[in-house]
Amino acid sequence: MPTWIESFQPGGHCAVIAEVAQAHDGSLGLAHSFIDAIADAGAHGVKFQTHIAAAESSPAEPWRKRFTSQDVTRFDYWRRMEFSESQWAELKAHADARGLIFLSSPFSLEAVALLRRIGVDRWKVASGEITNLPLLDTMAATGQPIILSTGMSDLAEIDRIVGRLAARGNPLAVLQCSSIYPCPPEQVGLNLLAVYRDRFPGAAIGLSDHSATIYPGLAAATLGADLVELHVTFDRAMFGPDAVASVTMMELRQLVDGLAFIDRMRRGPVDKDTVPEAIAPLRKLFMKSLVASRDLPVGQVLDAADLTSRKPGQGIPVDALEQVVGRRLRRALAAHEFLAASDLDPPL
Repeated sequence: MPTWIESFQPGGHCAVIAEVAQAHDGSLGLAHSFIDAIADAGAHGVKFQTHIAAAESSPAEPWRKRFTSQDVTRFDYWRRMEFSESQWAELKAHADARGLIFLSSPFSLEAVALLRRIGVDRWKVASGEITNLPLLDTMAATGQPIILSTGMSDLAEIDRIVGRLAARGNPLAVLQCSSIYPCPPEQVGLNLLAVYRDRFPGAAIGLSDHSATIYPGLAAATLGADLVELHVTFDRAMFGPDAVASVTMMELRQLVDGLAFIDRMRRGPVDKDTVPEAIAPLRKLFMKSLVASRDLPVGQVLDAADLTSRKPGQGIPVDALEQVVGRRLRRALAAHEFLAASDLDPPL
């Protein structure tokens, strides 16, 4: 488990949060299946969204993208996505049992209260809620860590919100996010990781990715990201608005493995001033030694044309050629016979 995820301090391992969002399509059983699959893939956390239609929306809310005739309005869709408090508690208990950090973005004060009652101990703020000050202040009042997605905000707005939360003392994670589904490579915004790191030195920094690939997450880790969040699906052909911007469980496993590999690389600097002990035998195997290019008589004063090189590197190394030229042979050499230091006068 990444050490930073408990305190939201930068400098730990890069954590992976797999977002289910609405991919469960209102099915509690499917939501549980996601938890198991995400745990099996090795992610560190699972994230849902807690929608209470009557507390956050109205029948006048327009569709972001109309994808079904099952729900007449978007309000009807949010209502179908609701789970009861006991069902949310069941999902959290399942995540806990599988060793996953449980997160769910609340979209109303009522959702915050529900999540508090089931024992959620950290908060994820969706990009569209970053200016919802009553919601943010209620979360901040718990003293618990807060993760901010920034997909709909400019730097001035992000500065203002981060400053407000930092003043409350909450541990923070700030995620670069582009609210485009799926997000093209040129809109991912990897450059902003360094901007946020400089701008918010006390915060963990990460990427909320909607590219439907593992590449931005891997790239973010090489740049020192503390957290990568991305949508997941069992298949991008599944029903729902987010499947097209999600990775599959196999891809999630590849991302987790890749991030662990990158972490080991970043924590294992190579010292090029020395040759590692394990490499030394390979020098003899792959490098070359000086040999006679033809039959050479005793007393031959060597020039460059008298010598060539062959593997293995068990004799005089080829880079000593300039030191060997001009010396006299103390014994005759057959063509391609290895030259030894004792064959030279004066000795090498």
